[in-house]
Amino acid sequence: MQDFESLKRSIDSTRDLESVVRTMKTLAAVSIRQYEQAVDSLADFSETVELGLKMVLWDSKSESSFREMQTDGATGIIIFGSDQGMCGQFNEQIGSYALEHFSNKTAENKHLAWMTIGSRISGKLLDAGADIDFNFTLPGSATGIAPLVIDILARIDQWRNEKRLDRIFISYNRRISASTYKPYALQLLPIDPVRFFRHKKRSWSSRTLPTFTMNRSVLLSRLIRQYLFVSLFRACAESLAGENASRIASMQAAERNIKERLVNLQSEYNQQRQTSITEELLDVVTGFEALKDR
Repeated sequence: MQDFESLKRSIDSTRDLESVVRTMKTLAAVSIRQYEQAVDSLADFSETVELGLKMVLWDSKSESSFREMQTDGATGIIIFGSDQGMCGQFNEQIGSYALEHFSNKTAENKHLAWMTIGSRISGKLLDAGADIDFNFTLPGSATGIAPLVIDILARIDQWRNEKRLDRIFISYNRRISASTYKPYALQLLPIDPVRFFRHKKRSWSSRTLPTFTMNRSVLLSRLIRQYLFVSLFRACAESLAGENASRIASMQAAERNIKERLVNLQSEYNQQRQTSITEELLDVVTGFEALKDR
């Protein structure tokens, strides 16, 4: 049992910790909002890029336009984790999901190549025996996402050539609510043609068919580049939002534990204080009785 002064110090320290946790929870909520805004700001541009791809592919005879990038090699996974701690099981969950999902999805004779975004996810994969070819540090704010994505795109070209990658996937935690998230995987390359050829089953959205004047191959190449940028940007922003959602959940759990700890400390403090007061009163009464007998 702690003494009286130690209990007072423990209560003060616990209250300070409660204030820190409350501040971190607030900062996480603010961070979520900025990453949500980053995704929302990309919506119109993303729609324009997808419409451009559908326009270029409108009268294509086959779906081979996206197959030219495919080889008979390994599968690459770009996985988004975190650089900072205190976000619960965020890295463990996405790491376990990716390892299990892609091990089942990939043929036994095919190798898995890994590119990690966030230093803490690397440890999870290294412990599982994965070979990490590239690692990137996550930005501290939404303004740093675009430069990061540009660096990733530059590395993807090198990565595909060195590893002869057949397919490349993105895996990240997507935020579901204010404090929950869910692992998610998306095929980045080769781009799934079904998504852009479904429009052939229905008419174009307007009465005028789209047209273009520049070379089809050049336009398609540039649109695909922009599509990859949008996909990686969204994955990074949603992963960062999911990280902060996990941090909010962790801080809420910590806050509950701290409140329980404070209640217990305060109860013990009050009990010891009462005991101390009782002992002092008994000393006074005993002294008075001793003087009275004289």
